[in-house]
Amino acid sequence: MTVGIPIRRLWPEPSTQPLDDTALTALYGRADEPRLRVNFVASLDGAVTVDGYSAGLSGEPDKRVFGLLRMLCDALVVAAGTLRHEGYRAVRLNERRRAWRRANGLAEYPTLVVVSGSLDLDPAQAAFADAPTRPVVLTRADADPPPGLTDVADVLRCGTERVDLAAGLAELHRRGLTQLLCEGGPHLFGALTAADLVDELCLTVSPLLAGPGPGRITAGDAAPPRHLALRHVLAAEDGVLLLRHARR
Repeated sequence: MTVGIPIRRLWPEPSTQPLDDTALTALYGRADEPRLRVNFVASLDGAVTVDGYSAGLSGEPDKRVFGLLRMLCDALVVAAGTLRHEGYRAVRLNERRRAWRRANGLAEYPTLVVVSGSLDLDPAQAAFADAPTRPVVLTRADADPPPGLTDVADVLRCGTERVDLAAGLAELHRRGLTQLLCEGGPHLFGALTAADLVDELCLTVSPLLAGPGPGRITAGDAAPPRHLALRHVLAAEDGVLLLRHARR
């Protein structure tokens, strides 16, 4: 089924016909081995937000792929700051996407995983309180959880001075959560890159010049460059580009 603004493949094998959700699902797919996929939207000049929020860059094609990536993952990984700033609600999918997950042997909903060094989290936030699947929080060994957090989430302690992301991801894999989708924020993306944990980047390029001020999709300490090969280029009729890069 094709809905809304058409999306076509530019590379490889350019398509003249719009891609329906079945074709898009096949293009993004699930891997046979553990994978951490990062998904971001940015402006033409590299901004990660407009007026402080990513929603100003996102349109219908980006939201369509965004929903499909959530359908495909076992767990959705997000930094605590992004969870608070973007006002995350419970991770829910429509019936059609839940049916796809059931047919493919997956839990109906992906697990929300929040990365927080300080545990500055509100257990009453809908992302926790209304979650259809119990969330997981990755934190430091000595972080003190707020009252009620352990009632609504599993708190996993990985690392001392900061969250040990490699250890945290290994624990998620042990729980059967091997297909991970990270939605940011920039500091978490930067830390994952520095730890060489990023296997794939799905980047939507919005046809906007945001101007100076907003940050990039990545932030934090300097890290060696990491090469990801281009897998596909999709284009929507509203001028949006959807890029996918992954390890060879």
